[in-house]
Amino acid sequence: MAVTLLDGAYGTALMAKINARGIEDHDPVWAFNLRYPDVVSELAAEYAAAGSEIVQANTFTANRHSVGHFSDYQVADVVREGVLLAKEGVKGTGAKVSVDVGALSMLLKPYGTLTAEECEAIYREQIEPGVKAGADLIFLETFIDLSMMEIAAKAALSYGVPVFCSMTFEKRRRTIMGNSVKQIVKTLEPLGIAAVGMNCSMGPAESLEVIREYHEMTSLPLIFKPNSGKPIVAADGSMTQPYTAEQFVEEIRPALDFVSYVGGCCGSDVSYIRALRREIDSRR
Repeated sequence: MAVTLLDGAYGTALMAKINARGIEDHDPVWAFNLRYPDVVSELAAEYAAAGSEIVQANTFTANRHSVGHFSDYQVADVVREGVLLAKEGVKGTGAKVSVDVGALSMLLKPYGTLTAEECEAIYREQIEPGVKAGADLIFLETFIDLSMMEIAAKAALSYGVPVFCSMTFEKRRRTIMGNSVKQIVKTLEPLGIAAVGMNCSMGPAESLEVIREYHEMTSLPLIFKPNSGKPIVAADGSMTQPYTAEQFVEEIRPALDFVSYVGGCCGSDVSYIRALRREIDSRR
């Protein structure tokens, strides 16, 4: 099975780049699209050079509830620039760009105050400028509520580009809202999405049971984008060595037999993607 290589983290990676310049900026990283565009484009270029075949735009939480706290920014501007910067970064590499869309910080009724209609409007407001800017696909990720994912997916599918749907899980193999893999597949598969899976949550070793469950439940292409993993800790509590890109690949390797898309989430960086590229290429 051919495995398509995704990218690694954006939030932690962009903050590391900014800090390396001696800058302390505590605003959401979506603001970097307008404040530090060269840094955002540079990271996209680095992921593409490392072998990523799909690179996400820096638009994860660029929705009205986050952007609306800052009077100097508009959702459409932030998203459009995020996609254009990613496209600039991957230019000439053949890599595709996805508009990255995350879960909202509000809960849907009856658990919160957000209505389905409001939720759909918020997602359309975020997705549309990304597609208009030339995004090749829409990546819905780190969702904890299947109801919210269903609303977002239906809205995303109306734009005529492939839609990826990725949930995040707890160790009990359910989302925080209690959704199981079986429920997720049953709800999302009939919609016509291009791929389904998981991201964030845990490191690859702790996430394998979840992605294996997906494999048993659906024939849809699977997405596996776990966090970077945990450092190795000795019995006395001291850290014996950092968690490395090579360890990440070692733990992710079993999933490469059946997933279609693989990458890294929080804590991962370009070195993780390079290591995954080597592993994928060695299996061809």
